[in-house]
Amino acid sequence: MLRKISTMTTLIITVAGSATRFNKDLDREVLKCIYYEESPKYALLYQLLDKARDLDEYIIVGGYLFNQLETFCNQELQEFRHKIKLIYNEHFLDYGSGYSLLKAIDSLPPNTKNVTFVEGDLFYTEEDFTKIIESKKNVVSINKEPIYANKAVVLYLDTQQHIHYLYDTAHKALNIKEPFCAVFNSAQMWKFNDANYLQRVRKRLTNEQEEGTNLELIDAYFRDLENGSIDIIPIETWYNCNTVKDYHHVYKFIKAHENN
Repeated sequence: MLRKISTMTTLIITVAGSATRFNKDLDREVLKCIYYEESPKYALLYQLLDKARDLDEYIIVGGYLFNQLETFCNQELQEFRHKIKLIYNEHFLDYGSGYSLLKAIDSLPPNTKNVTFVEGDLFYTEEDFTKIIESKKNVVSINKEPIYANKAVVLYLDTQQHIHYLYDTAHKALNIKEPFCAVFNSAQMWKFNDANYLQRVRKRLTNEQEEGTNLELIDAYFRDLENGSIDIIPIETWYNCNTVKDYHHVYKFIKAHENN
């Protein structure tokens, strides 16, 4: 009798960027996902892992201040360390954000069932994250923030209800070049419900796409999926920590709700 092979659920977190907007408010260079006040449990990275305890594996891809990330994982994330696979992105300075995601996908175990991907400077509640991991479909997430070109990742639906993404790396202007039915501010959290298809999409990327943002892979994955295979999930509480001021909002939120 054949033994059934167990499958794995994986969380990918990318934290390779240099965080220039975050560090301009500090007197030292830090990796913003491990920055904290009062206790390491208030760091963004701890908060992300804490909400993903039901998943089997965490792949964290770093680059900038990688030694700090490694030390933090070993010393402050000991309760999660057996699940963490830490990967170094050697192109964090000269490639776009997408290469970190590709490095993670390339390291997925062959028995991976599905992959949840979140960017490492986010904060959200456990209730919102649970909606994503419990969905039986592929997931794209949206938030209620107004859309500004200097910070928003835009998700829009074309006239055929296909999903597309826009982001201006220069933080100046956005241009949708075709008719569309709906436009949202992306919450920058995704679930790829078919890891095998995800890997096939990854292999089809060109060299130019590999050096671009993570939206190259994400757009290619979701573009041709049937509408019925995708959940668009609104995230009620969502912070994107581009600055220390943004982190302070998160810290205050955690402190106000941690005993509830």
